[in-house]
Amino acid sequence: MPAARTNHFVLNGSDDLTFRLAQQLSERYRAEVVVLMTEAEQATARDFTALAEVALVVAERIDEQALRGVDVGTAAGLALTVQDDVGNLSLALLARDVAPRLRLVLRMYHTALGQDIESLLGNARVLSDAEIAGPELVATALGEVAATPVQVARRTLVVAPRADVLPQDVVCGLADTSDGDAPQVLPADERTADLVLAEDRGPASLWETSLGLSRLAPKRPSWAGLVLSFLSALFSRKTRIAVTAVLAIIVAAGTALAVSLDLQPWEAFYEAAATVLGGPQPEAGYQPRQQALQLLLGLAGLAFIPLVTALVVEGTVRARLAVAQLRLIQPRSGHVVVVGLGGVGTRVMRLLHDRGITMIAVAHDENARGVALARELDIPLLIGDPSRETTLRQAGVERCKALLAVDRSDMANLQTALYARKLQQRVRVVLRLFDPDLADRVRTTFDLPLSRSVSSMAVPAFAEALMGREVVGTIAVDRRVLLIAEMFVPTGSPLAGTTTANVNRAGSMRVVAVTEFGEPRPLWKPGPTRRVRERDKLTVVATRDGLTELTMRNRRR
Repeated sequence: MPAARTNHFVLNGSDDLTFRLAQQLSERYRAEVVVLMTEAEQATARDFTALAEVALVVAERIDEQALRGVDVGTAAGLALTVQDDVGNLSLALLARDVAPRLRLVLRMYHTALGQDIESLLGNARVLSDAEIAGPELVATALGEVAATPVQVARRTLVVAPRADVLPQDVVCGLADTSDGDAPQVLPADERTADLVLAEDRGPASLWETSLGLSRLAPKRPSWAGLVLSFLSALFSRKTRIAVTAVLAIIVAAGTALAVSLDLQPWEAFYEAAATVLGGPQPEAGYQPRQQALQLLLGLAGLAFIPLVTALVVEGTVRARLAVAQLRLIQPRSGHVVVVGLGGVGTRVMRLLHDRGITMIAVAHDENARGVALARELDIPLLIGDPSRETTLRQAGVERCKALLAVDRSDMANLQTALYARKLQQRVRVVLRLFDPDLADRVRTTFDLPLSRSVSSMAVPAFAEALMGREVVGTIAVDRRVLLIAEMFVPTGSPLAGTTTANVNRAGSMRVVAVTEFGEPRPLWKPGPTRRVRERDKLTVVATRDGLTELTMRNRRR
């Protein structure tokens, strides 16, 4: 009988987040990891056998026997990462019965009850990957800074450009982004950082400035734009081209005939209209060139009448469909297109709507998570295959300012992005891609540099929570992630007695606040000579490696 595992981490799930979390724990933190999934989940799971240091356990169903089979009772933590809020909560309650003191991390899309669930379960954290990644995806699409507020010690902190912040409100210099390809995070000289962590003192001042709400407010459409939007919704592109071509022939031939006969404007119009609607009539006095123009008008009239009939029929049918799909009121230019209404796409759609940004949502089918929300919020919605050019044309991609391809499939997102670039070469495309190698090839080959991995952005928070570290916020800087964490200095810690200057590490970690034991308020921006004492609480901004190093340095002797 094999020896029982101890101090290991158990993950229940099978998707990208679970795979990335297992990889991070085993490779970055050298932890023993066991992934538990059902046989049904394994059929669509990532290839976990590629992670040599991760043990994979497949059970017919996840019950008490399955949990005991992976030694949950002696585990350091259990992460429930299946995309099923009710299922994760039910399994968390079961795990609490099996191991009353086990550290739990739950993935839940609806986090409104997260704090209540955490307090009821005890030693638990509730996190949402969509909530973590959503603001960064929106900010990337709009060319902004991801400025989601973070509450730290009764202060509201946001990420903002230094130019938009008063000097006294700067808490920490985050990154020097002057080199766009490789921003330098947490530089030794904070004054070189043009991206900062700052306090938001007003209810809507700094946050709205950093988000650029005023310049992103939807513009009032012109009457010409409304008419074009109406016509493009009623009539297909091919029909509009055919009608335009026939009318151009009629106008050109009618004008040439009028000039040849030296007719007045009304006489010219009457002659052309009578010929188009009634057919050419023999005229003894016409020259051969005039007769040819008359015949051309007659032929154009033969095509014009059926086209008018087709316009009436198509307009009637498409008008009914447009009312059902809100296509008549959808924005036709300067909007954002969100493709994929799963958990992440739904969160992105909600964020854009809350900011008053016009958009169109595209879903594969009626059963997508965000379809009901789009209809509830009166967001124009298209149900169709986004990998087809016709669907993207209906969404107005050729006139939109940004497109977010956030489906769960890398290839579906890539195909959508390539069609979007075909329709509009300069459209700002944000791709959700899991595979980093694919993202690199796409960036260089197809000139699609804005790719983000939702699991990569969310995994640091899940990993740190699973390891018991108090991470209160995450900050995405290009493709890197910084963590805002709080760390208690225990009695006997090697950090006690050293200065904050010695605790800081350029490029990886910086102390932004120190809370003395018994003091209700922290000391923000402590000086470099301020000494760390036992039972202090440090608030730090760090990379994942920096936080790991600080944790090792903080262990008791």
